[in-house]
Amino acid sequence: MQLRNLIRRAGQTVHSTLCSNAINERNLVIVDPLKALLSSRVAELLDPDEDARTCAEIPEEACREQPRNRVIHITALTLTKVGDSLVDAKLTLTWLMATLGAPAFMLGLLVPLRESLALLPQLAVGQWIREHPVRKGFWIIGSLAQAGAIFVMALVAATQEGAPAGWGILGALILFALGRGITSVASKDVLGKTIDKQRRGVITGTASSIAGLVSLVLGGLLVSYGAPETRAPLVILLCAAASIWLLACLVYAKLQEFPGATGGGSNGLAAALANLRLAWTDHQLRGFLLTRTLLISSGLAAPFYVALASENGQHALRGLGMLVLMAGLANLLSGRFWGRLADRSSRATMAIGGALCALLSLAVVLVAALQLTVAESALWYGLVIFIFYLGHSAVRLGRKTYLIDMATPENRAQLVAVSNTLIGVFLLIIGGASSWLSVWGILPVLLALAVLCVGGSIMAMRLPRVSHD
Repeated sequence: MQLRNLIRRAGQTVHSTLCSNAINERNLVIVDPLKALLSSRVAELLDPDEDARTCAEIPEEACREQPRNRVIHITALTLTKVGDSLVDAKLTLTWLMATLGAPAFMLGLLVPLRESLALLPQLAVGQWIREHPVRKGFWIIGSLAQAGAIFVMALVAATQEGAPAGWGILGALILFALGRGITSVASKDVLGKTIDKQRRGVITGTASSIAGLVSLVLGGLLVSYGAPETRAPLVILLCAAASIWLLACLVYAKLQEFPGATGGGSNGLAAALANLRLAWTDHQLRGFLLTRTLLISSGLAAPFYVALASENGQHALRGLGMLVLMAGLANLLSGRFWGRLADRSSRATMAIGGALCALLSLAVVLVAALQLTVAESALWYGLVIFIFYLGHSAVRLGRKTYLIDMATPENRAQLVAVSNTLIGVFLLIIGGASSWLSVWGILPVLLALAVLCVGGSIMAMRLPRVSHD
């Protein structure tokens, strides 16, 4: 054993000239030293505390590829998150629909359609994916669908206006959401197969931070550009987002994924529907679903903040730039922090994010009700969006990490699909209720959403522990 350790230390000392650090427990494996060294060094830079060769959950062969796969995950996620910031239904698409003169009721359909249609089909999709031992191809298929949908939006924005433009964008958004549903299930399952437990939240958080930096630059450009005389900048924005998704597909195709279990996949949709019983028989899953349902409210408030900004004179493109700028800053500052906190305590991360969103809604209601002069300032709405994305990012990272850590390699795809499908139904219900409540004004909606966020935070801290909290 001592001789073996001595040989290993010597191998590490001459690592840069002789071999990669992909070390099997039985022997040394030389696998393209330059590529392995570069990917390992980049991964170490992104996550210096990680020992990539020590894995508790994933197989040894996947463990050896973890440094390289981690870089690929971060790169692909960063690209898609940048694309998301360019076609964010909460900000950019709402602004685009208003600019094209779409009817007001269509604006209220953006977020529910975007979120629920990405969730509802996942019960069947999860079983479909489960039938295949290698699943990264599904992520690529879903991303190609999203890229195609965004190109359609760009075409509509360039040629239509009014109600036809609104219906065209909503139709493309349906395709986009369905593609997102496929990537959502596939990404969590592939992440669980290729990255070990306690290291997954950092990957998502790091990607969020990098994407936030890019959003900062984008927001700054929009603020500087001001109000365009044509719709060309918005069309260019959409084309850029679609191209980014195509690039992400090329990156993700390089991921080294080993075949996984396919047990239960042959039962098809019938078995998937049978898995719905887990929502009632699995106490831990039931508690998570209740928590996530209450915390849906954390993501529904943004369109109402944008509506308040519009009511108070924030119409120019530089107003959108301010919102995008502050959203990017929030993601940049919070992503990696929330990711590390989620790896330590994902339930606490959800609770903190929900509480932050609740306090924000109450503050906005107070400022608007008292008719303070700050309510007419673009900086005020920029601050509101900053805090919103700060809290919403915590909720998203916390719930994703909790679900992945709660599941096992054998049931991860099914639990993700069951959870997302049921949440899609609840999202339609809560979204419809909030739209109905908006008849009496925006402030009652924000108060109701704040109450739900408080309830979600309390429920999050009552969940069983799955991390090192």
